[in-house]
Amino acid sequence: MLSPEIIRTAPKVLLHDHLDGGLRASTIVELAKDLGVKSLPTYNVTELDNWMAATADRKDLELYLEAFSHTLSVMQTQDALCRVAAECAEDLAKDGIIYAEVRFAPELHLSKGLTVTQVIESVLEGFKSGSEGKGIIVNTLICAIRSRARSKEMMEYALHFRSRGVVGFDIAGPEIGYPPSGHIEAFKLATDSDFPVTIHAGEVGGVDYIREAVEDCGASRIGHGIGLQEEVSSDEDSRIEEGELLSFFLDQQIALELCPSSNLHIGAVDSLSEHPISRFIDLGLCATINTDNRLMSNTSLSKELHICSETFGWDITTVHTLMKNALSSSFISSQLKEDLNSVLSNWYLPNSQTKGNSNEHN
Repeated sequence: MLSPEIIRTAPKVLLHDHLDGGLRASTIVELAKDLGVKSLPTYNVTELDNWMAATADRKDLELYLEAFSHTLSVMQTQDALCRVAAECAEDLAKDGIIYAEVRFAPELHLSKGLTVTQVIESVLEGFKSGSEGKGIIVNTLICAIRSRARSKEMMEYALHFRSRGVVGFDIAGPEIGYPPSGHIEAFKLATDSDFPVTIHAGEVGGVDYIREAVEDCGASRIGHGIGLQEEVSSDEDSRIEEGELLSFFLDQQIALELCPSSNLHIGAVDSLSEHPISRFIDLGLCATINTDNRLMSNTSLSKELHICSETFGWDITTVHTLMKNALSSSFISSQLKEDLNSVLSNWYLPNSQTKGNSNEHN
């Protein structure tokens, strides 16, 4: 069994983390007081932490999203955005993360008069200052809100900042009723500009949303994607009964950005033991493990790895596989991938002998 300390000190790669879902409760309270925000459910830090977790764990995605009104209420100034991004980088570094892609939707930070450019610049400045000297690289993904109509515009901003730390594009928000194809102009622009795309799909929607994301919209990664389990045989004795889409994911090694605690909290799975992440690894899919929203799900990447290692019997080799998958599907240069892969190999391969590899997954 992997100890929490071994997992925390292991170098890790994180692909799916929302900036507005990872604030420190203490920061929310401080910013709310400074900015005159009167709408928080409580101004006690411990109570707010507990409120966020309880509100998120209601087995419904749209209820889960309600808590974001409070984090967003304090993320409407340049100073606040810079602080939140810097603290995000600091917190991820403390958790042993060496590379992270953190996403946010600029259009959610405009209520107090900021421009989209000011929002993006503030976040990038925060990531830079918060990661300096801490052994972590933080890049960002620009999200568009799928229930709104600004996705092409947000894609254009992502391209404008592509050499300054914005490495990809995404759509997020309520899934049902807002298929990826509704934002096809934005994704066509991404394809024409050779700009990487990940798409929230199959979080609560079925396999059709995932199919649209990869076939029509050019996604090379899928945010969540647990709907793909519809194509997996339930027969544990059978290697696989491949659906056409599952075969495509296997052949192309399209990454699945899986977020076990979050998936449990929104009711996408009934229990952690029923989450498909371990089955996906066994099948050879490019599975990755992620936090989604660290505040709302009261989690960290180390915690996600620990609870899954306890649930599924993972060893250090499985963790290494997940980190290699994440790094290989990250939106960075081949050279940086090689450099970071050396960091992973130098830590995991010597330690695989001392920490056991009795449950190896390839």
